[in-house]
Amino acid sequence: MKPVTLKEILPFEQYEILRPRLRPLIIAEKERRRLAVGEHLTLLFENGQTVWYQVQEMVRSERMTAEDAIRHEIDTYNELLPGPGQLTATMLIEYPDEAQRDVALRGLIGFERHFWIRIGDRREPARFDTRQIATDRISAVQFVRFPLGGLDQDDFLKYAADGKIAIEADHPQLTESVLITGPIAKALAGDLSDN
Repeated sequence: MKPVTLKEILPFEQYEILRPRLRPLIIAEKERRRLAVGEHLTLLFENGQTVWYQVQEMVRSERMTAEDAIRHEIDTYNELLPGPGQLTATMLIEYPDEAQRDVALRGLIGFERHFWIRIGDRREPARFDTRQIATDRISAVQFVRFPLGGLDQDDFLKYAADGKIAIEADHPQLTESVLITGPIAKALAGDLSDN
């Protein structure tokens, strides 16, 4: 997938003018890429549009004009793009109550060894960003990669249509499984054609 470049980033003043028209489009794109894995875990699968939007929003909120600061944001968010033969997602662990969330995040230590993508009879472990792994609790926001073991766009769609692609968690404190089907499967298959 093509990384976001500096020349694609609008100055924050120009983006501010266009934002009311662009924001609903990006929110719709994010919605079709959102997957609830049970009640407390959400995946937002990333692509070039979602990454561009995150950079633009950072430039806007920080009122960035310095090219090196903008490049830093671009480099940081480009890490979220999937490489060939993989999908990437921002994982959100969500609890409405702060105290409950704190307890849950402490109870989910080791979660990075208990999260998978199942493709047919094969399970591939999700790959976590080790910079986000702590010894006393898991971060509520994680970046994960899902290797697809050579699966191409057509095979992905076929497996999805047959109900044979799922995201699974088998941690003692969080056990869930959800199929990837329908519109989200089509969106993710499109990502594979971009790699």
